[in-house]
Amino acid sequence: MCETTATVEKKKVLSCIQPSGVPTLGNYLGALKNWVGMQDEFDCTFAVADLHAITVRQEPAKLRQQIYSIYALMLALGLDPNRSTLFIQSQVPEHAQLSWILSCYTQFGELSRMTQFKDKSASHADNINVGLFAYPALMAADILLYQPDFVPVGADQKQHLEIARDIALRFNRLYGDVFTVPEPYIPRAGARVMSLQNPTKKMSKSDPNPNGYVSILDDRDTVIRKFKRAVTDSQTQVCVGEGKDGVNNLIGIYSAITGKSEEEIAREFEGKGYGDFKLAVGETVADALAPIRTRYNELIADKKQLEVYYREGALRAERVARKTLCKAMKKVGFVL
Repeated sequence: MCETTATVEKKKVLSCIQPSGVPTLGNYLGALKNWVGMQDEFDCTFAVADLHAITVRQEPAKLRQQIYSIYALMLALGLDPNRSTLFIQSQVPEHAQLSWILSCYTQFGELSRMTQFKDKSASHADNINVGLFAYPALMAADILLYQPDFVPVGADQKQHLEIARDIALRFNRLYGDVFTVPEPYIPRAGARVMSLQNPTKKMSKSDPNPNGYVSILDDRDTVIRKFKRAVTDSQTQVCVGEGKDGVNNLIGIYSAITGKSEEEIAREFEGKGYGDFKLAVGETVADALAPIRTRYNELIADKKQLEVYYREGALRAERVARKTLCKAMKKVGFVL
């Protein structure tokens, strides 16, 4: 008798990132590094969410370059276009089409309560546009088009997934099981990386002090210099402790990259000062980022090959998205 081996279908995961500049070391250790590992476990779809970027005014040439840059960086990080679907959102028109349909199943009050709308309205008072208000419907379309089982979320993104789930459930109640209702996926705890200059605040590329954050694409000398200037405290012992925010932050970064425990790190630097420790952390980070920067430089210099990747990715994404969009359109009553 012949034995057959059943193929286990992988669960689907979707993640998107806006082209708003080069991510920081905090973005890498907190989320992006996990994306690479997820490809082994899940059927992954990754998108550059460029349609969302224009809810605030953009300089066209700069936006175009940032889209190229973040796409190349995703490849450089290790996202594999042969194993995952990797595309640019605006090249798949189904996102905008489904967004309109879903906006008609989204309540005004729901959108009014969205934290991001309130925050951006305050910081961009001269441009409180409809897109800024209605972006959750587009975000729901981004997710639901690909029928993912899971969407990785942090604490600041939980509200976005909740409204997407509410919209999907509402639509499904009216028309049957059109959309998979995704669950939040909480990845392995990534390092919570704080500012190198103000370790009580999260590391951010919008920090007015460039010494407060490390960009994934910073060169080796810049990375090491920033860590040498990192804020510590008046003590000298390398260990986790109360009131040692700067040192705790550096230990967390070193641990995330080396895999060493806090206790192992404390033993490694026993009897050594903060200077030696900061240099070691800087060199370790620089070594970890170097291959990413090298690969990125190769990709961004070859626009033709980069275009091959994102065009193929868009075709793969559109095949899935079109199927979902047609199903939703048919349920609503449109003529196909």
